[in-house]
Amino acid sequence: MTLHRQSDDERAPNERPVAAVAPHRLAVTTPAGSGVVPLYLSCDWNVPQPSVRRVVVLIHGRLRNADAYFDLVQQARAAADADSEETLLIAPQFLAAADVDAHRLTPDTLHWEWTGWMGGDAALGPAPLSSFDALDAIVERLARRDVFPSLKTVVIGGHSGGGQVAQRYAVLTRAEERLTSQGVALRYVIANPSSYVYFDTLRPTAEGGFAPFDGAHCPGFNDWKYGLNRLPAYAGAVDGVLGLEDAYARRDVTVLLGRLDCDPEHPALDKSCAAQTQGPHRLARGLAYARYMKLRHPLLSHRTVVVDGFGHDGKGIFCSAQGMAALFDRKGC
Repeated sequence: MTLHRQSDDERAPNERPVAAVAPHRLAVTTPAGSGVVPLYLSCDWNVPQPSVRRVVVLIHGRLRNADAYFDLVQQARAAADADSEETLLIAPQFLAAADVDAHRLTPDTLHWEWTGWMGGDAALGPAPLSSFDALDAIVERLARRDVFPSLKTVVIGGHSGGGQVAQRYAVLTRAEERLTSQGVALRYVIANPSSYVYFDTLRPTAEGGFAPFDGAHCPGFNDWKYGLNRLPAYAGAVDGVLGLEDAYARRDVTVLLGRLDCDPEHPALDKSCAAQTQGPHRLARGLAYARYMKLRHPLLSHRTVVVDGFGHDGKGIFCSAQGMAALFDRKGC
């Protein structure tokens, strides 16, 4: 497959094959079929790891550059002075069809539309599995006490597009109980996503409050991944949307927002009408969503932290004192 020079290619940066594919493979199997997802691992999880007490799963952004995110989370772990033997790092990679072709990957490699994996959409092939199914498979592996007898905490986080995955997965996850039933704490760390899942038709107003949004101006504003209409197949037969909201409100969630991530024209910002109903830029959308959840759940324990000095910068956010506290419960050096 011929790769064009960037100056000759008008496609968005994410609509090109990735430079690197992760070396390990995760088998994902559901009644809908099976496939594999590439991932980076900081240790071999096929043999017992009695020293591992914490696992951090970090999800890449729209560029699908899991190699960069694996490097980032290793830097954050080192800066936080977290013990490498006690802390397993995982960076899954959700590929597009162009990646499979360019790297001549095996036919069982799961691949999505360029950004469909961000909302948990079904893969294009080899089976209609969700990125959430892959996260379930990771959780199920981590729940094996014969491999991880000392595991205490699992963190699932992401920045930008990966933050969207983490937030949506925290709403719909079907696997969390596999860990929590064994006394393993599960935390979701959501950094600088372009949008969030709202649980009704309220959207922020210019005055800082909330009001029902007139769908005539944007008919799909409340469809998944922005709301709970037209849920993905992964959701299955949901027993009422109220149950999804209550479960999400009870989960351990930290939202990290860059103080400078406030450019309404940022090239990677979701500018769809559905996203625009949530605010003009990422910082505004994140702060509005924090107010929205607190309005609906006054005793909410979710944390929304604004990180000074950084914009749409995954490394800056996760290597900040606030980012290291969220991922590793450390203040850093």
